[in-house]
Formats: sequence, structure tokens, C-alpha cells
Amino acid sequence: MNFDNVKHIFLKELRSFFNSPVAYIVIVVYLVILGWFFTSNLFINNLATLRTVFEMTPFLLLFFAPAMTMRLISEEKKTGTLELLITKPIRESEIITGKFLSAWALYFFTLLPTLCYYISVAAIGSLDTGSVVGGYLGLLLVGGVFLAISVFGSSVTENQVVAFIVSLFIVFVLFMLDKVLFYLPTSIGFIPIGSI
Repeated sequence: MNFDNVKHIFLKELRSFFNSPVAYIVIVVYLVILGWFFTSNLFINNLATLRTVFEMTPFLLLFFAPAMTMRLISEEKKTGTLELLITKPIRESEIITGKFLSAWALYFFTLLPTLCYYISVAAIGSLDTGSVVGGYLGLLLVGGVFLAISVFGSSVTENQVVAFIVSLFIVFVLFMLDKVLFYLPTSIGFIPIGSI
């Protein structure tokens, strides 16, 4: 894999996010919704914790990950620029990696302002910094998984709305899996560690 090609695609896509209102709308709407949940529960529990941020972000990602990635590949297919990209000395894996990393960077920039929640909670109570660092690392990894699935959803069609719905469906099924797993028989829901 040629990392120069990945870097060029990554920078091009990241620039296109921030040159259009897409990035700003995603960041503002995400922060408003998460901020409402965070502040409404902050003083009810009487605990210095960011649990609300860590619990609500995967739920919000159900909608925001497909919205961030729905145009990445489907628009290239629709406009015919994907064929132009493939004729250049660029591998398909480099194209996908660059586009995925740009969406992941947008997600990182979306999470970055939530550090003010950490600062405000740490100012009013004693907060476990290790759990916060682990929580943010977990959010970055969960976001990476949801965005990778959503990039796949964008690659199966050239219609952005269909890409959004396909991605939302796959991510929703995986999100709900752990909530319905205990309803299944133990032979299906449980895999012994020794058999892996």
C-alpha cells in the first residue's frame, strides 16, 4: 500500500468535509444533542462522571456514522469519478483507506469539543482520569467500527439515501445484538473460549 496515495485521498476528503457545511452541521448537531443529555443528567446523579457521554455516543453514532459516510463512495460512483480514480495508479484499498480515515478524523474532531465536559466535571468533583481516557479510546474505536461499516454501506450503491439506510440497518443490528443475546438459547448465544 502506497501511503502517499492514502494521504492525498485523506486530505482531499477531509478538505471536502470542511469546505462544505457537512462537517459543521454534523459537529454542531452532535454536540447539541450530546450536551443536552449530559447537562440534564449532570446534577441528578450527584456523581462526577462522564458516563452519559460514553453511553449516548454509540447511540448517536447509529445515525451520525451513516450520515458522515453516505456520500464518500456513492457520490464517486454517481458522478463517475470513481472510474477516473481507479484508472490512476491507485489501489482500491488505498482509496477506501483514505476515505475511511477522513471520516474517522471528522469523528475525532467531533469528539474533541466534548473534552470541555471533562474539564467542567473535573472542576466540580474528583474524576477518575484513567477511566475517562479509556472511555474516549473506546469511543474512538467504536466510531471506527461504525464508520467502517458505513463506508461499506456507501460502497454498495450510488444512491446516498440508500447508502444511509443500508449502513443504518447494519449498524443498528450490530448495536442491538448484545441487547437481545440473552434471549437466545445458550448454545447459540455462548461460544466457549477454548473453541476460538
